[in-house]
Amino acid sequence: MTRLRIDLAYDGTDFVGWAAQPGKRSVQGVLQEWLERLLPPGAASQLVVAGRTDAGVHARAQVAHFDVPDDLALVPNDLATRLMRVLPPDIVIRTVSLAPPDFDARFAALWRRYVYRLWDADSLPDPLLRRSVTPIAGKLDLAAMNAAAAELVGLRDFAPFCKHRDGATTIRHLKVFQLEREPDPCRTIAATLISDAFCHSMVRSLMGAVVQIGLGRRNLDWLRTIRESPTRESSVPVLPPQGLTLEEVGYPPDPELAARVTAARSPRTPGKVQNVRQPPKRPHAATT
Repeated sequence: MTRLRIDLAYDGTDFVGWAAQPGKRSVQGVLQEWLERLLPPGAASQLVVAGRTDAGVHARAQVAHFDVPDDLALVPNDLATRLMRVLPPDIVIRTVSLAPPDFDARFAALWRRYVYRLWDADSLPDPLLRRSVTPIAGKLDLAAMNAAAAELVGLRDFAPFCKHRDGATTIRHLKVFQLEREPDPCRTIAATLISDAFCHSMVRSLMGAVVQIGLGRRNLDWLRTIRESPTRESSVPVLPPQGLTLEEVGYPPDPELAARVTAARSPRTPGKVQNVRQPPKRPHAATT
């Protein structure tokens, strides 16, 4: 089999998320449907994705892969062009390319970078951007929020901030969590979070916690107590999905892909830090 990599972006507003669900509109479902129409019957395997975004969450740089038979006469650039002709406007294919045999969009990823965007009382909202930013009633204290965010960085069990799934670990290595007010005309607050992986609702719950502190409703002692809880904490609000965007996924060099997949599949414990590369330091992406 030949492995193909798809780099894509989408507006998640009208999708139930990435994952295919019977009778519902999902990114995976729409993309898989058109792959099956454009390729011979049974030629395309199921899509595997870097980040299974939830309903309403956007992606500027999502990555997926699928396999096709070696003998299939297929030019990846041609497939990308054909997909763009038929896909709805809320999905954009950046590239379709040949991937190394050891590439795995999900397990080979070293880190994912998400940005959550907010408008508070000091912002100047733009109605044309309302589908990608969450409004907050009140003024947010960024210094207090960054102090709270620093308390959550590291390798730990994020069970207090994740929706429970049977058999799934909630141990994650959150490498970056910082907020700043972007220099755009809207004065948007952008929170950047980088981790080896994220569990279900983790980013929106972390944001819910620091927003409570930014509004002065909670303090650091509350957060320190919450983060030690072994289960999901109901006092932590989950922010709406529209402010969240998957901005980037990082992968190792090709010779290190197989080792990374093996490491990612191994059980994680709080005392075992994964041997992963640091994500690149970069300025926050501007709101678009």
